[in-house]
Amino acid sequence: MTSSPHVLIIVQNLPVPLDRRVWLECRALTNAGYEVSVICPKGPGDPAYQLLDGVHIYKYAPPPQAEGALGYAWEFLYCWVRTALLSVKVRARRRFDVMQACNPPDTYWALALLWRLGGVKFVFDHHDLNPEVFLSRFGEPKGVAGKVQYRILKWLERRTFRTADRVTSTNTSYQKIAWTRGDVPPEHTTVVRSGPDTTVMRPVEGVDELRRGGKHLVAYLGIMGPQDGVDGVLEVARRVVFGHGRTDVRFALLGFGDCLEDLKKQATAWKLDPYVEFTGRVGPEQITRYLSTSSVGLGPDPLSPLNDVSTMNKTMEYMAYALPVVTYRLQETVVSAGECAVFVEPGDVEAFTTSLLDLLDDAERRARLGFEGRRRCEAELDWRPQAENYVAVFDGLTGFASRGPFPDGRPALGAGTDQWGNKMIDVSDDAVLRAFAVTRTGE
Repeated sequence: MTSSPHVLIIVQNLPVPLDRRVWLECRALTNAGYEVSVICPKGPGDPAYQLLDGVHIYKYAPPPQAEGALGYAWEFLYCWVRTALLSVKVRARRRFDVMQACNPPDTYWALALLWRLGGVKFVFDHHDLNPEVFLSRFGEPKGVAGKVQYRILKWLERRTFRTADRVTSTNTSYQKIAWTRGDVPPEHTTVVRSGPDTTVMRPVEGVDELRRGGKHLVAYLGIMGPQDGVDGVLEVARRVVFGHGRTDVRFALLGFGDCLEDLKKQATAWKLDPYVEFTGRVGPEQITRYLSTSSVGLGPDPLSPLNDVSTMNKTMEYMAYALPVVTYRLQETVVSAGECAVFVEPGDVEAFTTSLLDLLDDAERRARLGFEGRRRCEAELDWRPQAENYVAVFDGLTGFASRGPFPDGRPALGAGTDQWGNKMIDVSDDAVLRAFAVTRTGE
């Protein structure tokens, strides 16, 4: 194929560009010469259509929050129908050659089958293990209703795998599931990790006001759902402040999710409001400032069938900002962090608390972990090689001789000012990076 192919990307879990992985994929494809359209739900204040950085984004109003099996079924049906209608609208503008669906849910294989009649290829971008999500939330099903729901989830997953022309997996654990549960030929699977783009995600001078009068700021970044363990962050904060008398520590919880309002109420009930801040939904500017100011990043995800084999993006994002990490020892988290994190056995809240305090009081160790984490991100976890693997999947499917996701090469990583006016740290200088990892300033 010599003309520019058109790729349609479908995502239901988050709006774009808020979904960082999907937005990185969009930019990789457009940089390589593809035309890209996206269908996703609206975020607050989002338009129904926008052209952003060359990406055509079509959005629909999200359904009300689902409750119970019937509520989730209605949500899936509503989103599927709205997405199908918008796919016709995209097709009316220009024929698309490849459709990519990102889960959850595992329902868009049926839409892919319809468009396959018009010669459209299907790529499954495997973000989540929906059967494991069910097990992590509800345990092994014992009743008839639970068993039926679990079997439906596994059937939908199998249909998605078997419909896909190619599968991109976020890690090798997910790739093995594509091989075993999905019977996908190994040559049709590619690991594309959600690594940070370290040329964009880079530390800036910390903002002292974010510490709100404390000596140390401790950050959590991510979704706040039942399986994410953010209630454990509040328990750690309660022990730090009232159990250990450390009123010099502040906590910033960045993100949103089903549990956010309950978490706020719990913080108030435990008298943690002076020490814990909930930012709600955050964008790149806020993430940069908070993670550049914080002394430690937290990974409270509990051990579960889902979490143990899932890559936690927040771990890699902390490391990109030279931020030391305290996290529970989960299989894929260890793969991501290597020797650049403090690992605690899952469920041991007191050990998590004391490990956090020990790290806050050990400047030399924070410097080493922060420095090594940033360098690991650059050398092994960076988005750039992942983007090359990702674009190669589409080149192979379409026969398009793309120019690759980074035709202009790698930008310099020296000192300067970012797009929001923050003074960037010269991460190319080892001494400067080590010093920043402790002080969180440019000095």
